[in-house]
Amino acid sequence: QVQLAESGGGLVQPGGSLRLSCAASGSIFNIHYMGWSRQAPGKQRELVAVMSSGGSTNYADSVKGRFAISRDNAKNTVYLQMNSLKPEDTAVYYCNAAIATLTTLRDYWGQGTQVTVSS
Repeated sequence: QVQLAESGGGLVQPGGSLRLSCAASGSIFNIHYMGWSRQAPGKQRELVAVMSSGGSTNYADSVKGRFAISRDNAKNTVYLQMNSLKPEDTAVYYCNAAIATLTTLRDYWGQGTQVTVSS
């Protein structure tokens, strides 16, 4: 069984920073991509950032230059450094990953962590 556990959300003022972490655990054989999505109230979930196992990255236009995704493959952990936060970044942030066990390859999702940007 594989689980993703997120941490690092909270309340921050506009212009502030937060760092989200997501650790994968369980019977992991290999992790392909790891990434972050978010869902604001009344809106569809959107991709924020993703990183391949080789280190290639892709970002939503709305966060380019402000957010940075990174991975620690030895710890099966992905991070999202969020700088210059804006009120429109307020959302529940979800970690997801494509993980292979000995028998399956599928997408996994974390439970989500709330990020609120407000003065």
